[in-house]
Order: sequence, then C-alpha cells, then structure tokens
Amino acid sequence: MSDQPLTILGQPTPLPASPDEAILETIANPHPDALYSVRFTAPEFTCLCPITGQPDFAHFVIDYVPDALLVESKSLKLYLASYRNQGAFHEACTVGIARRLVDALQPVWLRIAGYWYPRGGIPIDVFYQTDPPPAGLWVPDPGVSPYRGRG
Repeated sequence: MSDQPLTILGQPTPLPASPDEAILETIANPHPDALYSVRFTAPEFTCLCPITGQPDFAHFVIDYVPDALLVESKSLKLYLASYRNQGAFHEACTVGIARRLVDALQPVWLRIAGYWYPRGGIPIDVFYQTDPPPAGLWVPDPGVSPYRGRG
C-alpha cells in the first residue's frame, strides 16, 4: 500500500530531465476487491532516435488491472513526457515503460500498445503484456487503427 504523500499532484512540477529521474507516484486502490481495468491513452508521445537524433512519435494505450495501487495520472504524464529528449529505440521505450509501471504498481495484469509513426517509411508497433488477461475481465480494443498512410 502506498503510504507516501503525493508530492506532484496540485503542485507546479518541472519536467523531469530523464525517465530515470521521473517519479511515478501511486495511490491506494479504492476497490481492491473488484476486477476492473484502467486505461491511459497517450496519443502524443515523443522521444528521439538514438542514432539520428530525429524525433519519433507514438500513440500509446496502456491498460492495467490494479491490485493494491493505482498510478497517479500527473506523475505518469510527467514520466512519459520525460522521454521527450531521450534517445531510445521504439522497443526500448515501449517495454521500458511497461516494466517501470509493473515495478511501481505490481498490477494483476498490464498491457501496453505502442503505435509508432513511420520512420523510414515503416511504422513499427510494439506490444507487451505481463500475462493473459484475467478470466472475466472485459478488455476493450485499443481503438487505434493500423497505419494506412494517406490512403
């Protein structure tokens, strides 16, 4: 259970310099006895190509089933934004975000879908989940269309 006070919510908070410096704050799950999912959608994620330094853009859909903890949304927003000036490949970002959330939350289940915009004419989508979804859980479609170019 999170017994740490929230330090980010309601406070002016600068953007962390890196994902390693970002703090993911948690709060107690008000319904630990219920099987439900939480979805965060980050349609404007950015980082940098670690080779060229050019910007990369992604649309993330993060679904998780909480156990004792929920992630506080402002801290998640700042954590994701801290990638803005970081060089990392698509796979490193997507799986790294998932593992950081798993470490912070110890969720019952988590999946992340990273829909990356084309680099060199090829979109790269990266998907990760901890396990199969729990029996009886309604898991909606991520709702992101495959890349179709201008057609």
